[in-house]
Amino acid sequence: MLVALLLLFVTVLGAGWLTRFVPTAHTTWLRPLLAFSGAYLVTLTLTHLLPEALELDTSAHRVGYFVLAGFFGQLVLELFSQGVEHGHQHVHAEHPHAGVPFLLLGSLTLHAFLEGSILVQSPAGEVPGGFYAVLTGVALHHIPAAFALMAVLVTRLGSFNKALPWLAIFAAAAPLGVLFSHYQGLNPEQHGGWYPALLGLVSGNFLHVSTTILFEVSPEHKINVRKLLATVLGAGLALLVNGH
Repeated sequence: MLVALLLLFVTVLGAGWLTRFVPTAHTTWLRPLLAFSGAYLVTLTLTHLLPEALELDTSAHRVGYFVLAGFFGQLVLELFSQGVEHGHQHVHAEHPHAGVPFLLLGSLTLHAFLEGSILVQSPAGEVPGGFYAVLTGVALHHIPAAFALMAVLVTRLGSFNKALPWLAIFAAAAPLGVLFSHYQGLNPEQHGGWYPALLGLVSGNFLHVSTTILFEVSPEHKINVRKLLATVLGAGLALLVNGH
């Protein structure tokens, strides 16, 4: 578990730190990464998270309702986050010294907390199948989100040092989700209960984010070899680490 907590926290801080060295106005390099992470997430959701939720829950219909709740709940969150989850910066629309965007930060923090909450071990301390596949997906997904968030924070606060503590709040959200589920005693091997419902909720969340990313990286439906290759590699890696 310690490895998961550190990876989730350090990934966000590292991605945010890149804004000190990479011009935030030129983010074409992010598009292949977004395509990669979007393909990884949608493949992971369809081949691992949803099948596991359906297998563990005593009512398949209940899982469907939670998937819908996660999908449309993410739509509501993006009203406040402005799409930062999938790399949108909107820096040009931000006003210098406008203060901390609490609604944006709060929606991202809740989003990351939910993602971290499905990374739980069995009561015996065993790591369930697919644990590291999900961990990899969450970490990959947070790289463009952290970069975009930090770009917005630096613009609004006027200082990298002032923005860094607020980035740390986002960095801590997913690890806190892991700890919350662990101390609540959620069992990833138990049929019924709240764990499969939580899987359904996060699956809906992932489906919304990943499909939005994949549609947005090719807004004019033009074939781009780099994006296509990134998409294929993302889906392939998800299948590889998930053992399918």
